[in-house]
Amino acid sequence: MKNMGLYVHIPFCKRKCLYCDFPSFGGVEDKFDVYVYALEQEIEKRGEKSLDYLVTSIFFGGGTPTVLSEELLSSLLEKIKASFNIAEGAEITIESNPGTMGEEKAMALRKMGFNRLSMGVQAWQNRLLSILGRIHTIEEFQDNFHNARKAGFDNINVDIMFALPTQTSADWRETLERITNLNPEHISAYSLIIEEGTPFYEKFEKGELLETDEELDREMYHYAVAFLAEKGYQQYEISNFAKHGQESRHNKIYWQTTPYLGLGLGAHSFFGGSRFHNTYDLDKYILANGEINRLEEEHEMLLKKAAMEEFMFLGLRLTEGVSFKEFSQRFGVEMKEIYNKVISDLLERNLLRQTKEGIALTEIGIDLSNQVFTEFLLDK
Repeated sequence: MKNMGLYVHIPFCKRKCLYCDFPSFGGVEDKFDVYVYALEQEIEKRGEKSLDYLVTSIFFGGGTPTVLSEELLSSLLEKIKASFNIAEGAEITIESNPGTMGEEKAMALRKMGFNRLSMGVQAWQNRLLSILGRIHTIEEFQDNFHNARKAGFDNINVDIMFALPTQTSADWRETLERITNLNPEHISAYSLIIEEGTPFYEKFEKGELLETDEELDREMYHYAVAFLAEKGYQQYEISNFAKHGQESRHNKIYWQTTPYLGLGLGAHSFFGGSRFHNTYDLDKYILANGEINRLEEEHEMLLKKAAMEEFMFLGLRLTEGVSFKEFSQRFGVEMKEIYNKVISDLLERNLLRQTKEGIALTEIGIDLSNQVFTEFLLDK
C-alpha cells in the first residue's frame, strides 16, 4: 500500500480574523449540520477511490474545527475511520483556537482519537490579539493549553506570528519566552503576510496599516531560530520547530510531495499525479452532497517537468533539503543532469549548501528562499 495524508477542512469560526484569507465564515452556525452531512458524503466517496492507500496522517483544519460540537466532530472522525485504511499510530491533528475548547471538550477530543493538537495563539500581548481580530485573550489561551494537557495531549503545536502591526522586538521576545516556558512539543512561527481580500489589506490600501520593515522582520526571524534552538527546538522547515522526534508528519507530507486528499470546502489535493481543489462556494459544496464531479475544480495532471520543479522548491523548505538519490528514483534521471548549472551557481552564491544526501538552503538561502525557488523553474 502507498502512504497518503488526509486534510479535512472545517470552514467555520466564531469570528474571522482580520488577516485571514482562508475559506472560512463566522456566524453561520445554521450551516454546521448540513455541511458536516455533505462532508461525510464526500469522505465516503473519496474512501471508495483510495482503497490502495494507507492514511498515515489526518489533519482537521479551518477555520476553527473546535467550534463544531463534540457529536459532529466524533461523527466525522468515525466516518473517516470507516471509509479509509488508517495506519496504526497515525497522527491525527485538530486545530483549535483558544476560546473554543473547555476542559470537557479537550477530554472528548482525546477520547475520540485525536492525538495531536494545534493551537493558534499568534502573540502573547492582548493588544496585538485585539489588532489581529482574535476572539481570545492570552489568559484564555493559557487555560485552553492547560485543559489540553489535563486531557492527555502530549503532542501540542502552538502557532505564533511575527512582523505584526505595532509589534516590537520586545513583544516578540516575550512571546517566544512565554510560549517555550509552556514547553509545547512543536512551534510554528510565521511572518504576517497581508493578503488581498482581507480587512487588513483594505486598511493597508488606505494607508491605515503599515507593513513591518523587512529588516525588522528578518531580525525577528533570526532571533527566533537562535532562541528556539537554545530551548531544544530543532528547526526542520523554514517556519517550523520541534522537540526531537515531534516533527509534524502531516506537514512533511506536503513538502515531500506525498499524495494527500483534501476533504471539504476549498480543500486542495495532490492525488493520482494530479492537483485539484474543491469548490470555494459553501452553498455549492453543500448541494453537491459529496458528488466528486460536482466538487472538483482546476484539475491539473502534473507533468514530469512540473513534478520535478515541485520536488525541488517544496523539498528545499525542509532544513534537511532534497536528496539526489530520491530525485533519481522518482524521475529516472540524475538531479544534476537537470539542474547542474543552477545548483553550481547557487552553491557559489552561498544560497545552497551540500549535504550528505543532496543539497539544502543556507541561512542566507532561507532569507531569499522565494528567489532560490524560482531558479528551479525549468521554463524561466
